[in-house]
Amino acid sequence: MQRKEFQQQLWLDFVHRHPDIGALDIWPDSINPEYLMFLTLNQGPFRSEKLLPSLYHQGYRRVKQYAMADRGLLVDLLLPPDGGAAVMLAELQANSLPPIHRDLLKRLISQSHRDDCKGQNLLAPCRPWDMPDWPTFERLLEANPLAAWLSVMGPRLHHVGFNAEELGETLEAVCEGMLAYGMAPQTGRHHAVLPINPKLQYHYYPAHAQRMVFADGDEHMVVLGGIALLATAPVTTQQEGKQRPAEQLLPEHTLCQLSA
Repeated sequence: MQRKEFQQQLWLDFVHRHPDIGALDIWPDSINPEYLMFLTLNQGPFRSEKLLPSLYHQGYRRVKQYAMADRGLLVDLLLPPDGGAAVMLAELQANSLPPIHRDLLKRLISQSHRDDCKGQNLLAPCRPWDMPDWPTFERLLEANPLAAWLSVMGPRLHHVGFNAEELGETLEAVCEGMLAYGMAPQTGRHHAVLPINPKLQYHYYPAHAQRMVFADGDEHMVVLGGIALLATAPVTTQQEGKQRPAEQLLPEHTLCQLSA
């Protein structure tokens, strides 16, 4: 699979899952996202180390790795050679969940269909296991919202981030446009899926709730994924001037030493 085909596949699945985001008419369609956050987990064939070779084959290179114990995440930042959208490959650490919740998630994963667990299918947007029941989703949601998200979505694109400067507007103007479309930014201590570098201006907009049918036929409205808007602060160092916004997105204290 080529890089453009991979990104298009992710985007088409994303807007199919989130028609409210696909319907946004605030900026030109030609504007590329600054980053794509692909969420997976450290179990079986879905581990980041199993997905990275395919991304390397597409021309991505891993430039940074971050560890976020409070979110139970290990994140690899990958950049393409053409300045296109970066990939944030976020891996949920199952061992960060309480034992009961970890077992619930592992039980789902054990049902994975064999054909969805090998080759290029690992990066295809799908849920390789059966849909959980509503009580399982609720319990996982209590432990970690990303675990609940994975249980119903499987490894796939969680959200996209756009750089307001590339949109030709101020961040404030773009945010006003989002409000006009009925999308409000998430607030609170965990106002974003990832911890954000305080030097950046950042707003995360959850997608509208959508109806999902769970294993026992129960139907519930749930919020899945979203869209982020960011703007960088004035450059204060030469190093910052050389970095893309995606490279400045996460706090420096979460940065890890890359292994060979």
